[in-house]
Amino acid sequence: MNAVLYAVTVVIWGSTWLAIKGQLGDVHPTLSVFYRFALAAVLMLAYARVRGLPLKYPARMHVRFALMGGLMFSGNFVCFYFAEQHLATGLVSILFAMSLLINIVFARLFFHRRVSPVVLVGGGIGLLGIGTVFWPALADFDPDSGNGLGTVLSIAGTLVFCLGNVVSGKVQAEGVPVVQSTGWSMAYGAVLVAPFAAVLGHGTLYEPTWKYTGSLLYLALLGSVIGFGTYLTLLGRIGGERAAYATVLFPIVSLLLSTVFEDFSWTVRDGLGVVLVLLGNAVVLAGPKLLARRRERDPAPPDHKAAQTSASGGK
Repeated sequence: MNAVLYAVTVVIWGSTWLAIKGQLGDVHPTLSVFYRFALAAVLMLAYARVRGLPLKYPARMHVRFALMGGLMFSGNFVCFYFAEQHLATGLVSILFAMSLLINIVFARLFFHRRVSPVVLVGGGIGLLGIGTVFWPALADFDPDSGNGLGTVLSIAGTLVFCLGNVVSGKVQAEGVPVVQSTGWSMAYGAVLVAPFAAVLGHGTLYEPTWKYTGSLLYLALLGSVIGFGTYLTLLGRIGGERAAYATVLFPIVSLLLSTVFEDFSWTVRDGLGVVLVLLGNAVVLAGPKLLARRRERDPAPPDHKAAQTSASGGK
């Protein structure tokens, strides 16, 4: 089940970076974010209502829903939408892949969870692979141009997203299912971004084109309802530090789509980078289980000093 959740998250979110490009035009980014999550919230909460799932929660939980919405479903996406006006999609996805390392740090700070060295090694291999694939874009980076602002916005969006992961983990720890928590949080996210959209989104309110409407529906239904549903479920099952490795695979999916739709030409360097990413993925996901099985099969030898102390009555 974890493998299915992981695959769906990677495939869907790996394609949303291109869909976001379809939202960048005459409509202000804050207004596009509002449309996306307002629609996603309606779909998610309507699904919960049809299924007869409980939707009433105490006020303190709604405070957490609002915090989660502000972090995961408004603030971070406003940063990313603006960042893509200054940076190429590939560079934004590289910076978002940093969430792997940030989630590892946050897991230690907020959940006091010891991070397996295997996960650190696998994450390092994966990030090296991403750097290998996108090295030309990194080499051409010019901090004096709009790239600098795009980089700051991407890093800010990634930090905000990871803080949202922490809040989601705590909400799930209290037994709130992903469907309800995500639906309410998306609703709050839309409400929180609405004032900014009202102030900044003057001019074109909507683009009645197939490109804009199609990308909006894709981002709301697949990218938000299904993508966030699978990711947050995965986060609750395997932890944020391992679930976040999916962000390292997103750029690879984007490359594959670019091969089909944008005539992207592969090089030996690209192939090597992809191999490193897949190797890191295998280490992160399978490594901890293999180590656990090895410990079960080959238990550590008993401590002879402790055994002697026990035999002598603890003296």
